[in-house]
Amino acid sequence: MLEALKVLLLGIVEGITEWLPISSTGHLILVEEFIKLNLGKDFISMFNVVIQLGAIMAVVVIYFNKLNPFAPSKNSKQRDMTIQLWIKVLIASVPAAIIGLLFDDYIDEHFMNYTVVATTLIIYGIAFIVIENMHKGKQPTVRKISDLTIPMVLGIGVFQVLALIPGTSRSGATIIGGLLIGASRAVAAEFTFYLAIPVMFGASFLKLLKFGFHFESLEMILLLFGCVVSFAVSYFAIKFLMKYIKNHDFKVFGYYRIVLGIIVFIYFGLTVAFAA
Repeated sequence: MLEALKVLLLGIVEGITEWLPISSTGHLILVEEFIKLNLGKDFISMFNVVIQLGAIMAVVVIYFNKLNPFAPSKNSKQRDMTIQLWIKVLIASVPAAIIGLLFDDYIDEHFMNYTVVATTLIIYGIAFIVIENMHKGKQPTVRKISDLTIPMVLGIGVFQVLALIPGTSRSGATIIGGLLIGASRAVAAEFTFYLAIPVMFGASFLKLLKFGFHFESLEMILLLFGCVVSFAVSYFAIKFLMKYIKNHDFKVFGYYRIVLGIIVFIYFGLTVAFAA
């Protein structure tokens, strides 16, 4: 029962922070300091990635009609546009897929630490504030997903590579990339959701392969439970974000990231100092 309560909290944290541009990794490392699963280290590492599958299913459910080229309600032109959308998503996924496959173990070994996480939280927090100030009063040049060109989506894909560094936030990096190419906040956020589908499915599958598929019954139950919680919370987090950015900018998330980064620095810095 205690482990299930821990998984419940971790699923809630994942569901909220995966889509808001505030870094799920930054939050999970803090939460895990106080709530530790009494399971193997390899399982926990895999769990933190695979519960993203629940979050991804929330995107699929919310945008199923937009993402389904074979929806009966669509005419031939709409089907073609949906297929073009998937082509753009796959093209944008290529940079992160290549770099992720080549450097996944290296990144886990050298960058999964509080110093990197806190630093990236603060850097991208500042970036959100600066970019929003730069765009203040300006009209976006890209107001619809269909207006995104291949060079544009490839550029967003390059920004997604930055999210391989823990603490960056995948949604944060790609939204920043979208804003910089002139996309509206809604377009940048929505394309980020779509882009997460192949990337996070791929990352989860890779972690499952490394861990193996030999789960104990408790591990399987907790993993499935975490996915369900992540799905439910993600559904409302996505709805909230899309409604919020209709009338607000991303600066509040920038300030939040800076504060969280400082907290991470202080907490772990003191922990290391007292341990010494």
